[in-house]
Amino acid sequence: MDSDHRENGDSTHNLVSKKPKLSAFISEEEIRREFSHHQHGIARINNGSFGSCPTSIIAAQKEWQLRFLQQPDDFYFNHLRKGLLESRTVVKELINADSVDEVSLIDNATTAAAIVLQQIGRAFAQGKFQKGDAVVMLHCAFQSVKKSIQAYVTQSGGSVIEVQLTFPLNSKEEIVSEFRKGLEKGKSNGRHVRLAIIDHITSMPCVVVPVAELVKICRQEGVDQVFVDAAHAIGSVPVDVKEIGADFYVSNLHKWFFCPPSVAFLYCRNSPLSSEVHHPVVSHEYGNGLAIESSWIGTRDYSSQLVIPSVLEFVNRFEDGIEGIMTRNHDNVVQMGEMLAKSWGTNLGAPPDMCASMIMVGLPSRLCITSEKDTERLRSYLRVHHGIEVPLHYQAPTDVECAPRDKDGLITGYARISHQVYNSFDDYFKFRDAINQLVEQRRTCKMLFTE
Repeated sequence: MDSDHRENGDSTHNLVSKKPKLSAFISEEEIRREFSHHQHGIARINNGSFGSCPTSIIAAQKEWQLRFLQQPDDFYFNHLRKGLLESRTVVKELINADSVDEVSLIDNATTAAAIVLQQIGRAFAQGKFQKGDAVVMLHCAFQSVKKSIQAYVTQSGGSVIEVQLTFPLNSKEEIVSEFRKGLEKGKSNGRHVRLAIIDHITSMPCVVVPVAELVKICRQEGVDQVFVDAAHAIGSVPVDVKEIGADFYVSNLHKWFFCPPSVAFLYCRNSPLSSEVHHPVVSHEYGNGLAIESSWIGTRDYSSQLVIPSVLEFVNRFEDGIEGIMTRNHDNVVQMGEMLAKSWGTNLGAPPDMCASMIMVGLPSRLCITSEKDTERLRSYLRVHHGIEVPLHYQAPTDVECAPRDKDGLITGYARISHQVYNSFDDYFKFRDAINQLVEQRRTCKMLFTE
């Protein structure tokens, strides 16, 4: 087994190319076939929640699953570790990490939050940090991250500072200014900020955060550790972990990088802290470093991690590879967001340069969205009666005088639309027409039924 450990942690491997090598790029017809398993008749403009996996990758995953089922012992001793090392090497090259040993494959960003926050919680419990020392985070951090802080940090004596961001946002300077205030608050009364959690792309409402700039500020202000929750990043925005400079960086590979669910990478910058970071599921690899611990957490299906090289081949079928996909998704989602805002007489939630493959679009005030229940009712109605899948957000106005308005009143509801390679403009026209129909019929959210 010792030789297996060394093999899995070996940092020498052939480099992978991010650029396509094919002479002919994938055609529109081939794209349609790759996603022909999607339910027909549904305007699926919510790639951000669960991602999408092409048919060819599903087939590759089934091959890995069958290899295990045919001969589990041979698979475990002769194929699993080599396959995972190849996948980790692909990720290392994509994110510009120094070493493959800094890259661990895990289930999702929620698992990464547990890994990082358990380490922080242990430091409080062991007396390495003082009671009341702070964790600073954005108020719109994903709910599972907040729950992990509650479970591991606050129960061990840590305090939490939530940086309140306004929405809609007009510039990245607004984020930077509020983040500085949060760090100042975290350092008040002689406390230390032990961890800053920064979203690369917030989930709801969505906006691209100037993450490298915020990490730099953390270093200037003496923050011990920085964890970037970039669940939506890889495949949506360029990722260079050395340029970003965080201690920990996680991104889901099943959201915007076409992997089957669920798989994510967690980058842990090599440092004296590395030996303190462990996978929350303890197996016999415990103590061999997080990357090795994560490579075997008991008998389970590892196929979603093993198909990463196949996914790289898939994205390289597109012109300019993953960079080209990101650019086209961004341009198309901005175009469709502006089309919807113009049709409804509303606004975008952030400037286009603060959006990636998702954008927030204001909903007409005549829908009378006054609570999250209203957005849930409208979302269900759109799914059941119009075949539209799109997440919606209620934004309570904090300053009525400055809040965005349309011709009928305050805009308090937003749609988060996504664009991925399988989407067509007809998906967004369908959404546009459904909302316009409700407005024309003078129907509010509280009048909608989904039965």
